Amino acid sequence: MDKFTSSTGAACPIEQSNLNTDQILPARYLKWTRAMGIGKVLFHDLRFDAEGKEKPDFPLNKPAWRNAKIIIGARNFGCGSSREAAVYALYDYGIRCVIAPSFGDIFSGNAVQNGVLTAIISDEEAFEIMGALKRTPELLVTVELERQTIVCGNRTYHFAIDPVRRMRLLNGWDDIALTENYGDRITAFKERDQRERAWAFPRVD
Repeated sequence: MDKFTSSTGAACPIEQSNLNTDQILPARYLKWTRAMGIGKVLFHDLRFDAEGKEKPDFPLNKPAWRNAKIIIGARNFGCGSSREAAVYALYDYGIRCVIAPSFGDIFSGNAVQNGVLTAIISDEEAFEIMGALKRTPELLVTVELERQTIVCGNRTYHFAIDPVRRMRLLNGWDDIALTENYGDRITAFKERDQRERAWAFPRVD
């Protein structure tokens, strides 16, 4: 898993509460492999019409935000099903951070597992950043995980994140790497347990 320390780039405002994982990645694309370019179908049914043409009013289709690295979302971003592929689509498109007032629990867990930061700010702050971006679409946003700050124009915001998830992103640790980090403690426990409960271990003749 790639580390996340900071990201600076275009930030796309998507002002829709309860944006669910089926809207992020429609179910019919779950059979796609990542090698097929799953980022191409991110927000597919919101980005494209029935004939496959871009909807010009969808934020990610606008020139200033077409190559966004950051999404500013509304409350309960990523709710709905547990599909991890929704995070794959975001990551493969180039999105490394989603900023919103709240997230679907499973989506947020899947995000950190794949190197995508989910940064929590208040509703008021989210709408303030969205307003600034709508007024000045070319405005760049910087997200610093170490300091837990978001810089947009002349404003700095502080975001919340679970401390363990923050540590994992800063170090690039997935579940296996996180467990391996405690290797010495696991070994010490096994040795102590074998001494104290020798009867529980099979004899080797």
